[in-house]
Amino acid sequence: MFVLVRTMTVQKGFADKVIERFGTPGIVEQNEGFVDMTVMLKEAKRGDEHEEVVVTTRWESKDAWKNWEKSDAHIQGHRENRGKPQPEFLIGVTHAAYEVKAVKTYRPANVQ
Repeated sequence: MFVLVRTMTVQKGFADKVIERFGTPGIVEQNEGFVDMTVMLKEAKRGDEHEEVVVTTRWESKDAWKNWEKSDAHIQGHRENRGKPQPEFLIGVTHAAYEVKAVKTYRPANVQ
């Protein structure tokens, strides 16, 4: 499994805009090899001046993700946004990619 993690730091009060964008159904979930997408909001602490939204996308393999990256649908989506300024509330974005090496799931204590 291959996982992509995108972390977006936004001005306080704007996380809902990012959550709505990534939480709305789209074309990525129609791609072969796509497993799921999780959209998370970092728990705020008193005094935080910004909000953080993390989006993880899981793929069956790195090749499945690469096929999405070079698909016409993905490329067209980026073409439509070319030249548009980033939203003013967006402070920064980081990306990371991970190859999953181990997964644990729930297993009742009495099961071997």
